[in-house]
Amino acid sequence: MRIATGIDLPLAPSAGSPILCGDVYRALRRTGGAGLRTTFFCLPPVTPDWDHGFTEIVVCESVKQPYGPEFPAYVDALTDEVSRHLARADHDVIHAQHLGFGLSLAFSRAATDLPVVSIAHGTDVISALASAQARAALVEVVERSAAVVVPNTALRDRVDEVTGGRFGDRLDIVPWGIPLHRVARRHVPGANRVLNLLHAGRLVENKSTRTALESLPLTRYPHRLTIAGDGEELPWLRRRTVELGLSDRVDFLPFLTREELWRRFADHDAFVFTTRGIEAFGLVAVEAQAHGLPVVHSEIPGLSRTLGPAAVPFRPGDPAALAAAIDLLADDPAARREASAQGLRNAATFDVARTADRVAEVSRRVLSSARPVAR
Repeated sequence: MRIATGIDLPLAPSAGSPILCGDVYRALRRTGGAGLRTTFFCLPPVTPDWDHGFTEIVVCESVKQPYGPEFPAYVDALTDEVSRHLARADHDVIHAQHLGFGLSLAFSRAATDLPVVSIAHGTDVISALASAQARAALVEVVERSAAVVVPNTALRDRVDEVTGGRFGDRLDIVPWGIPLHRVARRHVPGANRVLNLLHAGRLVENKSTRTALESLPLTRYPHRLTIAGDGEELPWLRRRTVELGLSDRVDFLPFLTREELWRRFADHDAFVFTTRGIEAFGLVAVEAQAHGLPVVHSEIPGLSRTLGPAAVPFRPGDPAALAAAIDLLADDPAARREASAQGLRNAATFDVARTADRVAEVSRRVLSSARPVAR
């Protein structure tokens, strides 16, 4: 199978979707043999030493533009670039990452006689719910796709809602996964009542890191919180830390590579996951479980199913509810040990090799199907 795919981002392990793609296509390469080849389209710069798993890299020259008046011209330029490459290369199928983003639109328009499998990542659906232009782009990509991969029922329902329920038969649930074979050092739960908490991810409004921060003054114990990540919320979070008198209990770290984040899991007692709205899957929380960390998470659609009964839910956006959940873990070391053990078992069901197998299965089905697709 020869696959054309990509994301209009720099080729670097600095965001969830490129990391997930690297994992999936690296796993496909291991199982698909010499006959499986992946061409990955991206924007500059390219991280030279990242083992990304793609056979070939195509660096696009079009200057990225966000949704707005310049977005259509940007998509046109990308479409020209993709069309020229597809005309001189031999591919079997296109995997359009991120419904309605610039490159996925370009892929779907340039596909001509190639079938398109589009793959939802979450931020694309969030954009479509906030912007009419993004919604129209998402609908167009889904219309032009023979199949749409979504990681869980919650995101499937959102895509179905945005597209008016017209393409439900194209939506395939393929749970995401992580490279479990790379997990080594695991956290061993102790009996301490003061916990070292970890929050990691993009510091944007939807991730609601402020809920984690504002829960600390409400806990019975002086727990510590490490916030790892970058984003538009960071200046506010730093100011709020000082206002709340928490400078001695809160540490800020920049974005961590996966390897560094995975090393730090073992030094914390619990992982705090605070997304308020849409969450595509919660992969970083699964990574925490795979390293033995109990997870406290906002109770939003799909996340409880992903994390299983071992994780401790709280009401989204409610610092008092999060504080109570954290103290619940702190008061019961035996419950922490059980949450750690159950979390390990849950994470073991999310191996990226299974994700890769299911993506390949959907692709083979699309290639063998004669079902007409809207163009």
